[in-house]
Amino acid sequence: IANEIEVLGKCKNVLPFEINTDQEVREDLRLEYRFLDLRNEKLHNNILLRSKILKTLRDKMDELGFTEIQTPILANSSPEGARDYLVPSRLNPGEFYALPQAPQQFKQLLMVSGFDKYFQIAPCFRDEDPRADRAPGEFYQLDFEMSFATQEDVFKVIEEVVPYTFKKFTTWKVDEGPFIKIPYREAMEKYGIDKPDLRNPLIIQDATEVFENSEFKAFEGKTIKVIIVPNGAEQGRKFFDKMADFATTEEVGAKGLAWTKIENEESQGGIAKFITEEAKAKLENEFGVKAGDSIFFVADEFYKAQKIAGLVRIELGKRLDLIEKNVYKFCFIVDFPMYELSDEGTIDFCHNPFSMPQGGLDALENKDPLEILAYQYDLVCNGYEMASGAVRNHNPEIMVKAFEIAGYKEDDVKNRFGALYNAFQYGTPPHAGAAPGVDRMVMLIEDSQNIREVIAFPKNKRARDLLMRAPSVVSEQQLKDVHIEVKK
Repeated sequence: IANEIEVLGKCKNVLPFEINTDQEVREDLRLEYRFLDLRNEKLHNNILLRSKILKTLRDKMDELGFTEIQTPILANSSPEGARDYLVPSRLNPGEFYALPQAPQQFKQLLMVSGFDKYFQIAPCFRDEDPRADRAPGEFYQLDFEMSFATQEDVFKVIEEVVPYTFKKFTTWKVDEGPFIKIPYREAMEKYGIDKPDLRNPLIIQDATEVFENSEFKAFEGKTIKVIIVPNGAEQGRKFFDKMADFATTEEVGAKGLAWTKIENEESQGGIAKFITEEAKAKLENEFGVKAGDSIFFVADEFYKAQKIAGLVRIELGKRLDLIEKNVYKFCFIVDFPMYELSDEGTIDFCHNPFSMPQGGLDALENKDPLEILAYQYDLVCNGYEMASGAVRNHNPEIMVKAFEIAGYKEDDVKNRFGALYNAFQYGTPPHAGAAPGVDRMVMLIEDSQNIREVIAFPKNKRARDLLMRAPSVVSEQQLKDVHIEVKK
């Protein structure tokens, strides 16, 4: 029996929103009052789950003989594919630190220093636009590197750590290693994306030759991709029209989506009148089309056709409920191109500039840059890129040549990556590593559709922290201290 009550912390009579409710609450309001939002039982449990996952990852890496080492947050600018966050220096006027997009150079320097197996739960900072599966500004990754390691050695660590962690915190079926390996070009051909969701059984096939002499004007001179949907003929006209509407949205970018369905051994509906007997026979014999199936056609320039077909495949999987339930399917995407053409038509790095090209110096000197593959790889889970990594380029001669192809002179390499360039002159062990994303891992295990639901204090869709009101204006004196003048 309570004899006395003392209120230790008074609460306002009216809450900005109900905390434990299924009622939809505007996200910006929730983020402004995140300290209340975190009292919500589901969200609260997400943060507790995150804590347990982090402990599991640390314990497992420790068990595998990795040493946890912290690397600097105030670092130098490094080309990791996104914009840097810059920090002005008070003691060095006109000079800036950059928050690390990844601890890439530091972990490679640790390998030169004789630490054979390094890891850390590393904060990374990238000035990127947010998405549902990408937090703006900052994220965390299980960053690790190993000396005297091959690509396969890195895969073994991932196959040991990732399924172990997933199994511990889910009742879903989890793929065991070794995971399927899919070359980048094959992934783009079959799935139209380099992060395929293998729970979706649909694949993309190239039917350009089948319709080489087609009278259908939209196919003329185009790459033609087809997606065959088993038993898809049972869908009504409305379904096909809605898929065509989806394909022509700005996000997808198709000019149209052709289709037909096979009923009573004949092509019906859509572009049926343009499918000749010869084309129909090839579709049946070479592509496995049978009665009751439907076929979707994407016709465009090669790379655009791949991308559009990839998005159509994903949408068909969702709308037809083809995605396998309660399962985590993993695969490695391997053999990424070392280089790609930039929008300006120049040669640029495709993935990670510090990667070892397949074929080494000989490939760099004698092959078409766009044909050179790299020892680079991604781990993909259920359509999300979950880790990225590479066998590193540890040879200064190969490193200089690789950057030269991308338009950098040796002096540029010395100036921009002086620490690595210098360290590599002193006997560097071959090394390789990867970095599974922690936020995304928690999101997948929790089966959340939004990465902000597994981060204690996330920023909103405009990269603003509504709780702490950041970014914010600072005083003239603070700007003066770091030798900065703001242009209004």
